Amino acid sequence: MEDSYETPQPMQNSNGNGTMIVNDDEPVTCLHDVSFPPGYVPSSSSTGAAAAEADAKPAKEFPFTLDPFQSEAIKCLDNGESVMVSAHTSAGKTVVALYAIAMSLRNKQRVIYTSPIKALSNQKYREFKEEFSDVGLMTGDVTIDPNASCLVMTTEIWRSMQYKGSEITREVAWVIFDEVHYMRDRERGVVWEESIVMAPKNSRFVFLSATVPNAKEFADWVAKVHQQPCHIVYTDYRPTPLQHYIFPAGGSGLYLVVDEKGKFREDSFHKALNALVPAGEGEKKRENGKRHKGLVAGKLGEESDIFKMVKMIIQRQYDPVIIFSFSKRECEFLAMQMAKLDLTEDDEKVNIETIFWSAMDMLSDDDKKLPQASFWLLRWFGLLSFVILLFLSSVTCFTLVLHSLSLSVSLSVCVCESPAAETFSIGLNMPAKTVVFTNVRKFDGDKFRWISSGEYIQMSGRAGRRGIDERGICILMVDDKMEPSTAKMMLKGSADSLNSAFHLSYNMLLNQIRCEEGSPENLLRNSFYQFQADHAIPDLEKQAKVLEEERDSMVIEEEDSLKNYYNLLQQYKSLKKDVRDIVFSPKYCLPFLQPGRFVCIECTRGDDNSPSFSTEDHQVTWGVVIEFEKVKGVYEDDANKKPEDSNYTVNILTRCVVSKGGAGKKTLKIVPLKESGEPLVIIKLSSARLPMPKDLLPLQTRENMLKSTSEFLARNASGLPLDPEANMGIRSSSYQKLVRRIEALESLFDKHEISKSPLIEQKLKVLHMKQELTAKIKSIKRQMRSSTELAFKDELKARKRVLRRLGYATSDDVVELKGKVACEISSAEELTLTELIFNGVLKDVKVEEMVSLLSCFVWQEKLQDASKPREELELLFTQLQDTARRVAKVQLECKVQIDVEGFVNSFRPDIMEAVYAWAKGSKFYEIMEITPVFEGSLIRAIRRLEEVLQQLILAAKSIGETELEAKFEEAVSKIKRDIVFAASLYL
Repeated sequence: MEDSYETPQPMQNSNGNGTMIVNDDEPVTCLHDVSFPPGYVPSSSSTGAAAAEADAKPAKEFPFTLDPFQSEAIKCLDNGESVMVSAHTSAGKTVVALYAIAMSLRNKQRVIYTSPIKALSNQKYREFKEEFSDVGLMTGDVTIDPNASCLVMTTEIWRSMQYKGSEITREVAWVIFDEVHYMRDRERGVVWEESIVMAPKNSRFVFLSATVPNAKEFADWVAKVHQQPCHIVYTDYRPTPLQHYIFPAGGSGLYLVVDEKGKFREDSFHKALNALVPAGEGEKKRENGKRHKGLVAGKLGEESDIFKMVKMIIQRQYDPVIIFSFSKRECEFLAMQMAKLDLTEDDEKVNIETIFWSAMDMLSDDDKKLPQASFWLLRWFGLLSFVILLFLSSVTCFTLVLHSLSLSVSLSVCVCESPAAETFSIGLNMPAKTVVFTNVRKFDGDKFRWISSGEYIQMSGRAGRRGIDERGICILMVDDKMEPSTAKMMLKGSADSLNSAFHLSYNMLLNQIRCEEGSPENLLRNSFYQFQADHAIPDLEKQAKVLEEERDSMVIEEEDSLKNYYNLLQQYKSLKKDVRDIVFSPKYCLPFLQPGRFVCIECTRGDDNSPSFSTEDHQVTWGVVIEFEKVKGVYEDDANKKPEDSNYTVNILTRCVVSKGGAGKKTLKIVPLKESGEPLVIIKLSSARLPMPKDLLPLQTRENMLKSTSEFLARNASGLPLDPEANMGIRSSSYQKLVRRIEALESLFDKHEISKSPLIEQKLKVLHMKQELTAKIKSIKRQMRSSTELAFKDELKARKRVLRRLGYATSDDVVELKGKVACEISSAEELTLTELIFNGVLKDVKVEEMVSLLSCFVWQEKLQDASKPREELELLFTQLQDTARRVAKVQLECKVQIDVEGFVNSFRPDIMEAVYAWAKGSKFYEIMEITPVFEGSLIRAIRRLEEVLQQLILAAKSIGETELEAKFEEAVSKIKRDIVFAASLYL
């Protein structure tokens, strides 16, 4: 399998031959290959039937000429065989889905269409309903005509139907998995694997995906699991070519860096980076949060970068435009910035008003009082406002009211998108001429990271409307925090591979055990995760052999003696790091971090991976402390927390070597030094301080400070470092023990027989490389051993032990009463919630209190300023924490890898008060006055809460708990109202 499809070429296949299909009229190519299961022999009867079917009249004809990839995929369908279509956004993959539906309806067969999200399901339902009348919808929120021949549903609903043995699953001839690349999503991707593995064996499949370089591997897996051929039709063809521009922060122009032919313009790229206006630390402070990564908000009265950008786009007629942002706060700020622009004509204003009041009429008089309603009404921000409201998915309460307006496409000018609304990148039909990225960093649940080239390809694909625009325009706003290599990789990198995100859950195990034909072991054996692990073995063997040959070719004189010396050095560096961690911890460091303090920092850490083997510190630089500040944490009680127990960021003015324009040069930079684990660390604190100027913004001021640093070092070569014991008051026994061990090691170095050997440094570097190769070989061999065994085998055993210990299943794999409840809970942590039910916690409290407690299961955002809930709610939350801790400890005892306190802290009380008030009947605008939560975030949480309650109703029903069932139904009736549950305009 080729790693990339940058240049179309036939796919490499061990059991099929790749074919390139070329359109004679246009330079449009596609690759067609097929995967067969091992030992597959097509039967003559099926081949004849397929040929007869192919000769028949097409199931659907289209009023336009099909692209080669569409024609090839449709041929596969006519032949009655599964196909994976991998193509760019807006290439026309839906044509293949439409044909599959038409073919199924013609043949009086049932067809299932699944999508990742409810919004996309709603949109597709409306599209298909207009095309074919016999269409139904099932999303959990809404069920319309569940007996229709074509059923549109979310993938989770399809999985649930399979687990419950629904009659519908036995009648399905074709299953369409739209946006199947979503299978790599770390939280929900496993749903696709379960659904595909468990799919009816007589079904055929249509997989629609964004471009993935390992489409063939995916098709090989499907062919193996379902013992049927699976075709791959891949195209890199983009109906509307794209141009990629960079807009440097603080600049005023665009730089074309990738043209419509895909050529990277190196000179233009470096001109863009050289035009960057670095953000001064003083300015950053004054803005107090108004400066965001990727754009400069500007001072009061000044135009921000984004404002200038949109004005330029309108002037150049590059609209409509989608603006991607990965911060809800930034989305709201940008929307306010745009309010000064009037982007619509008089006739458009009339249309907007009609749509606006149609939406407003759905709201109660109280909901119309929400600030967002009056803001958008007064500002006349064009239909742009509706599209912003539509896709922010968390910034305003209108998100769900104005769920989708397909007619807004022609009028829309600008869309800001938040992390919770990455619906653009998964298929919602909302193309534009231009796409803008205000920044390219996002929070993925664990940490902030740059978006991958694959994510960039997916989202930028929204640019360029087929048949309307000659080209699409992508604009990347870049600031000085982004390395050139990162920007280049993003713009010119390849699509992300489709890798398994399979993981075990208790809900999955219990449903597999309960299911008549289910088997957790069989699911694991047939998972894409296991397939990829097995598939990797030949490559791993080859890698190990190459590395072993390289390692064995390294011959080192006196290797044993050198190893001994090397190990001493490793110990020394480890001890030095331990000493630094004590000396420069907040406990001892804080009193000496005043602005103006001279400090020495290490640019390259001397850790185990460093090729430096001197006992002295190398690659260091001196600078001046500007300020330090506490790193704000998540919800926690800080009242009794000591200052030294917190993490801090220290900002230091220094002269760093940076790579810019392809060459290294020194530049002034204020470097943030964060808690241990960052690449820059403080190694010395000077006893001297420099007077600090009031304003550090002028370059000359910073230059003068660095000049003073140089003059100080010229007079005091040592830097006058503070003595840890005499000056900093460090008296801990652990510190003294470390110092004694370091002194003992230092005496050994001089006595060591090899220390005087010539070229000792070079020999140590060779030995280090050899050691690293040995470690890599061991790692590869471990990977090979785990691949040959059943993936997750040990974890499966451990999780089964947990289920037995807690009474969810017997040793004979019979699901108990608790297990039946947990089987129904897939939208919350099933074990803790089930334990609360059986402990009587939910039965003994009022409905409003119960709903408030359940909110802790659906709220995942981290609020810094969340207030504590009232006493009775806090008591309930404490019971939840105690239950979660007990569940986590049982898992730990059963050898399930889990961070007990991390698990307990994953339940958050941030919206307990707000949900309690909502369940008591408070108006939405009243709730927004008592909580710092974004409107859309709260709406999403309450809707998820209703989803959990619906699952609890089924759970109570399954065990005959009529009292609890009635209580859960009452809870639903209390929260399911008004603006939070306003109906989608698609339906």
